[in-house]
Amino acid sequence: MGFPVRIAGRLNAPRQALVEPSFDGSPREVNRRQVAFVREEWRVVDRWWTEEPVQRRYFDVVLEGGERTVVYRDEEAGGWFSQRGV
Repeated sequence: MGFPVRIAGRLNAPRQALVEPSFDGSPREVNRRQVAFVREEWRVVDRWWTEEPVQRRYFDVVLEGGERTVVYRDEEAGGWFSQRGV
């Protein structure tokens, strides 16, 4: 008798996010929730020597109500993604 096979998803896999940016490009709203403040911002530029380069602008934000999350803008493909809740 065989056991059911489960295929695990990637931990912390990015999900598409609905982000309303401010004039400077930082998130003002994430998934229709107001951003209270941006804790940190950083850029990742990697694999530039390949056909699939990575260029992202990350934001560690605190939403109204105190929830923290990390969102990033994929500057190669376009679009916003949520990386993880904290």
